[in-house]
Amino acid sequence: MSNDEMEHLKASVKLPVIMAPMFLISDPNMVIRACETGIIGTFPALNARTADILEDWMKQINEGLDEKQREHPEQKIAPWGINFITHRSNKRYTEDLHLIEKYQPPLVITSLGDPGPVAEIAHSYGGVVFSDVINVKFAKKAIEKGSDGLVLVANGAGGHGGTLNPIAFIHEVREFWDGPVVLAGGMSKGEDILAAEVLGADFAYFGTRFIPAAESSAQTAYKEMIVDAQAEDIIYTDAFSGVPANYLLPSIVRAGLDPGSLEKKTEINFDKLNDHEAKAWKDIWGAGQGVGAVQEQQTIAEIVADLKQGYDAAKRKAAGRLNILGRR
Repeated sequence: MSNDEMEHLKASVKLPVIMAPMFLISDPNMVIRACETGIIGTFPALNARTADILEDWMKQINEGLDEKQREHPEQKIAPWGINFITHRSNKRYTEDLHLIEKYQPPLVITSLGDPGPVAEIAHSYGGVVFSDVINVKFAKKAIEKGSDGLVLVANGAGGHGGTLNPIAFIHEVREFWDGPVVLAGGMSKGEDILAAEVLGADFAYFGTRFIPAAESSAQTAYKEMIVDAQAEDIIYTDAFSGVPANYLLPSIVRAGLDPGSLEKKTEINFDKLNDHEAKAWKDIWGAGQGVGAVQEQQTIAEIVADLKQGYDAAKRKAAGRLNILGRR
């Protein structure tokens, strides 16, 4: 991805934020609402339980955003994205990849596998591919396979987060990669966006903050638990999906399980997860360590407005401090 293309992507948003794809939560309505507020909205392909439903969703998003732009030509409507599982267990791999080629999402976020075939298709229509990575080894592999950018999923990220400190992670990646970087992990407030930029990120990845949104598909009890939770309520375990992830401890207790006696799930099967066979995500709820900063249920527009206010205030505060230091 060239610098010009990156600048074009950043110019297409009001705020350098990507609403992360959230399993069993994100849907077309959330994506459209996020994009019309000026941030990139995304959803996981497997949230659509069949390929036919996925096609309908992608059509809804394209038509919905086109309509918003026609109605408000002066408004900056951000691009949208889809999260595509490239792991061998994704039984809809071929079908969903064909739909990506047909409906051309501007951004494709790949997870758990080789992004090469996805990048080839996305590049054919002018799209870009960012890859979720949890360590430097996977970051280098994603770049080798053709990813345009990296989503650094650091310690504290909701769902399948990594274990690296975000500061250390981004510093190491910037030693060998000067392309687009999205930082994920524990961010919930507007000032966090500026902090990510200062570290060298181009975008901040927000998931947990949007779980209790009015437009979210999360269960009411899930939304309430997010608002009530603190960082100490997050547990990192591979017991539910076979991949280590951050979950809400109270949801585990609520499901009648003992957090102290969890055993690793040996099978990773996203097709079964999509059919709701597993408790993960349906009954055991994911969240990041930034959950303590989420204090209320709001609409997506209200959340983005709060983030923008906090981001702008942080920039003014930082500029003021620099002026004070410059006068010393």
